[in-house]
Amino acid sequence: MLRRSHGGGTATWLSRHWRAAAGVTLVAVACILGWRLRARGPDAVVAHDPAATTTAESPAPLEAGDVLDQDIAFYEVRAAEDPYSAGDYARLALLFLERGRMRGDPDDALRAERAARSSLAARTSHNDAAASLLAASLLEQHRFIDAREIARDLAVRNPESTDYRALLAETELELGSYAAADTIFWSLQPHWRQLTVAPRVARWMEIHGRIEDARLALRTLARDAAADSYVPHSQAAWTWYRLGDFEMRYGRADAARAALDAGLRIAPDEHRLLATMARLEASSGNWSAAIALADRSIAVTPDPDVLGLLSDAHAALGDSAQSNQYARGVAALSLGTPGAIHRSWSLFWLDRREHVKVVLARAQQESRTRRDVYGDDVLAWALHTAGRDAEAKVTIERALARGVRDPSVLFHAGMIELALGNGDDARRHLEAAVSINPRFHPVQARVASTLVDSLKRAVVAP
Repeated sequence: MLRRSHGGGTATWLSRHWRAAAGVTLVAVACILGWRLRARGPDAVVAHDPAATTTAESPAPLEAGDVLDQDIAFYEVRAAEDPYSAGDYARLALLFLERGRMRGDPDDALRAERAARSSLAARTSHNDAAASLLAASLLEQHRFIDAREIARDLAVRNPESTDYRALLAETELELGSYAAADTIFWSLQPHWRQLTVAPRVARWMEIHGRIEDARLALRTLARDAAADSYVPHSQAAWTWYRLGDFEMRYGRADAARAALDAGLRIAPDEHRLLATMARLEASSGNWSAAIALADRSIAVTPDPDVLGLLSDAHAALGDSAQSNQYARGVAALSLGTPGAIHRSWSLFWLDRREHVKVVLARAQQESRTRRDVYGDDVLAWALHTAGRDAEAKVTIERALARGVRDPSVLFHAGMIELALGNGDDARRHLEAAVSINPRFHPVQARVASTLVDSLKRAVVAP
């Protein structure tokens, strides 16, 4: 996510909003429909009959994305020829979601939504898989209330389905309905190791501050996915990304590097893995290495998070022109659309103390319908940046009430307490942030350490 610098320094950091939806739902729905996402390249989805393209002389292997494009084109033709084919439209929705996950193109989530709705229009009964794909496409668009309604209907119609209950639990978690999410996740305890449940459970555990339990769940998930021949390479790589991102955020750089390396061996051009490895390099101040990895990531998809990282990296190396160019790219992609700004982009602007009114207004708007831990954190930081620290304190305390131990949230809490003159509480939060991960941010971690030392000296001074 984009993360932060105090007082306008570097701003890009770890992607905070790392939902499980894309990776989990694709596998779940494919299993429900009896479709195997088979590999015809490193991790491609093969939709049409392989025999139809067999020749005496085999062609060169296609890239995974090329195979997806061919499969999508194939099913678009089939759907056009038979607009009442619910199965073809559902296949299209699945393929669009997979391509969107691979390339990071948000328009594919919209395409998946349209295809899923077309499938449901063609057949309303006995078509829960298409409804699940619709919910997944809405999650990708951050339309959580709409996704929850669909997930509720699915869970009511299929009360024994682990997958649909886990989907509902995820939507409740995203909306900050923690009591409802807690009830569902505990009811799923016998299935916590299941591929479609484990990443969601890990996120739930993390929000509640159960870091070791979340770590174990993600490690087990990655190993299970690697050992399961039915899991496509792209999904196995995604599980290593999840583990690597988690280990990095909680201060285990060596474990993070090992997980990310494992994922990159499976999928060398996976943009999330490359971006996370870039952030890992940046956390140690290896800016040139971070730039090289980030460049590879944005060659796949121009993610504003990674553009922000590049802006920070060039600024750290003294290249203000390049830094400003990448910052303009973040602005074009993050501020030019209506609705809520992605939380990591919000933090990018808040850390730079730019567009504060816009970010604050949108964070307040989002909080009316979605009040989860990380939404409260963004809103609190926006209020602090706007000089409204009393309100920020109430909001950040609500975020901390679930037990979250994310060092960046603790850093925000410490800075808000410091602004209010509460030295003891500021020191407690800042000390915890640095203790959990002394490199949680290349600038803010140093700020936190310096402030902790200063606050300690103030206590012992005569």
